Amino acid sequence: MHRHLVLTAKAALCGSIVLLIAPYANTAAVESLAYVGNQGNGTVSIIDTARDEVVRSVPVQGSLGKKIQAVVADRAGKRLFVVDAAANALVVVDAGSGHIIRSIDVGRAPEGASMSPSGRTVAVCVEDENAVALVDVATETITRKIQTQGRNPEHCVFSDDEKWLLTSDENSDDVDIIDVNAGRSVALVHTSGGPRGIAWLPHRLVAYVAQERGGGVDVIDVAKHAIIRSIHTGLRPADVIVGRDGRFAFVSNGGEATVSAIDVAAARVVASMEVGKRPWNMALTVGGKKLYVANGRSNSVSVIDTQGLRTLKSISVGELPWGVAIPDSVSAH
Repeated sequence: MHRHLVLTAKAALCGSIVLLIAPYANTAAVESLAYVGNQGNGTVSIIDTARDEVVRSVPVQGSLGKKIQAVVADRAGKRLFVVDAAANALVVVDAGSGHIIRSIDVGRAPEGASMSPSGRTVAVCVEDENAVALVDVATETITRKIQTQGRNPEHCVFSDDEKWLLTSDENSDDVDIIDVNAGRSVALVHTSGGPRGIAWLPHRLVAYVAQERGGGVDVIDVAKHAIIRSIHTGLRPADVIVGRDGRFAFVSNGGEATVSAIDVAAARVVASMEVGKRPWNMALTVGGKKLYVANGRSNSVSVIDTQGLRTLKSISVGELPWGVAIPDSVSAH
């Protein structure tokens, strides 16, 4: 019996049902939750990945912002860091109650955000300032802002060792390579066109970058500051994520409602899985067995079996889901 989850159903007004969910008491329970930021109605849908069902949404009433985008969860699953682009803010939210703890002014037009592998820092791409804001998770304050050489950074992702940070610069079609310790961009790599999501290969200075106009991914050797190959996947790729074992890279093709699986060793697409309309940003479970894909135009999340390379289920969420976040206390993503 799973002791970490207690559900009590009570009748509410208008005949609806309210689910009261007790706090998760252990790490396994925390790791089983996925958080989906719904841009259209300013909510976060919370999915139990063991059952692949939405267990609740926060806030219960109202919204977290007029244009929420990236959502990042802390390692304990107690706090959510939600990008509200319209308010130029990173909103810190109590994951259990949905109450806003703090609103951090990060700069003009933030969009993508990611958690560092250690869980200590959230990197927020601030598009209109051509900068990355680094937010300390413990103090919920900005510790540094690093300028990019490129224009309008959309996604920003740390390397495993947190020495490097890459940004995808959508208005200048390039990727900044940022030396985190030095606090500056040390190189700019021109890409195939429309860089979006970024994924590092495990324990290597190699990254895959989705190219919306290029129709695939560019593979960047970070040490060489150069693209070593490009792989075609489909129409308007939005995001890329690499499996825990480094065998496959998964690419959401926003223009054709599919996710491509790239065999990393062979450098070619080996499978294509159908998902919802405009698949966008994705997340893996801690064990890496399932991939969750936000489908912006279908108001759903698709669940993909990363070993069998097949779509398992579609889960209804809120309006215009932007992406998915899953706390990872075991290994870096």
